[in-house]
Amino acid sequence: MAKEKVSAVSNQGYIVSLQEVLIRQEEHIILRDVDFSVKPGEFVYMIGRVGSGKSSLLKTLYGEIPLREGNGFAVGYDLRKLKSKDIPWLRRRMGIIFQDFQLLIDRNVYDNLLFVLKATGWKNNMEMDHRIRQVLSEVDMVHKGYKMPHQLSGGEQQRIAIARALLNKPDLILADEPTGNLDPDTSDELMKLLHQICNSDDGKAVIMATHNYNLIKKYPGRTVKCEDTRLTEAQQEEIDFDQLM
Repeated sequence: MAKEKVSAVSNQGYIVSLQEVLIRQEEHIILRDVDFSVKPGEFVYMIGRVGSGKSSLLKTLYGEIPLREGNGFAVGYDLRKLKSKDIPWLRRRMGIIFQDFQLLIDRNVYDNLLFVLKATGWKNNMEMDHRIRQVLSEVDMVHKGYKMPHQLSGGEQQRIAIARALLNKPDLILADEPTGNLDPDTSDELMKLLHQICNSDDGKAVIMATHNYNLIKKYPGRTVKCEDTRLTEAQQEEIDFDQLM
């Protein structure tokens, strides 16, 4: 079957809408002619070899790589017109989860989350305490607030990273290889959690870059593939996981 180009749509009604986007770093073209849209509450896997552009696409969505060519909207922001002062506000409407957790190692779980709330403009101590306890409960870590990151397993650290991503009630979750450092059983637990978040009443859209084809088979979802500077829709039966390494 011929590869199907990801259909382009207007930004209205979509959490993410990219049209004819070119993603480059200096003179190096990473992805070209990107037409990609994500609806509220949709779970999208992004697959492809290392260096194929998955992380660069996510970085474009959260403003780390400027969008210079094409049209792009994410969580209500025009990425072509995005200014430096807008980036913190853009990221408040997103939750970003990294493979290596990126927790602050000099403070406990509670203070990691408190730091984020203060950094994003929260002032009221009672409201911050309530929100921290809420997100810890959502990821089943409510009794771990006093723990230091090094006292947690990899799976527990990633649950805290997910809790951190949920703090500001984002519309979109961007997850860059979130199970890359985890064993299969822990990865399975994390996938259940991410799908629960996506399928909840106020479900958030999730874009997850991954190499783990076994998780895609177990938790099916829409899948797009980065390959040869293009982003295309990938039918599950056509995916060759061995070619993604």
